[in-house]
Amino acid sequence: MSTDSPADALARTGRRLYELGWMRGTSGNVSVRDGARLLITASGVDKSSLEAAHAVATDERGVPSAGQPHRPSAEAEVHAAILRASKANAAIHVHALSSVIAAARWPDGVPMSDVEQLKGIGRGAHGDRVVVPVVANSQDMADLSERVVQAMDTGVPCVIVAEHGLYAWGSDLGEAVDRTESLDWLFEYVLRLDALDR
Repeated sequence: MSTDSPADALARTGRRLYELGWMRGTSGNVSVRDGARLLITASGVDKSSLEAAHAVATDERGVPSAGQPHRPSAEAEVHAAILRASKANAAIHVHALSSVIAAARWPDGVPMSDVEQLKGIGRGAHGDRVVVPVVANSQDMADLSERVVQAMDTGVPCVIVAEHGLYAWGSDLGEAVDRTESLDWLFEYVLRLDALDR
């Protein structure tokens, strides 16, 4: 059983996602509930070198507490909106190439069905048609938050932001990571199937 603090777990998760190639350079971010506050990865920090000290505390709206040495990710507001709307305890945003390409191929939503890995996002392996929502990107975080939240009620724990990356969430960091891994596999799968059909 892990005895990591939430800040330690946040940093460890970010390093793992970097190692998977989904947080190149300083891209991507991770958030987790810590009591009444949220912790989110700091802005501008290479995810390979994340430490607990890079966990920035914010309120439920993503506004950082005063006096911290680091700024939160620019997307803290989006994370906060996702956690409020989903009632999840952790959210992950990665720039996995598979998600960006899948969104470009299916801009109205990425369809998938009849494959065992769908269980990894809480759906059925057979006879369950799933569409992962895709929303347009925005540099206005309030606007992006609204777009993501409006797309969330689809029975899947994720939303792709076109030309940007994937948001996924879960009851804890472990579940959010597991779902992100399953989604990357699923996007690769539907893209390869689509290529075979052409």
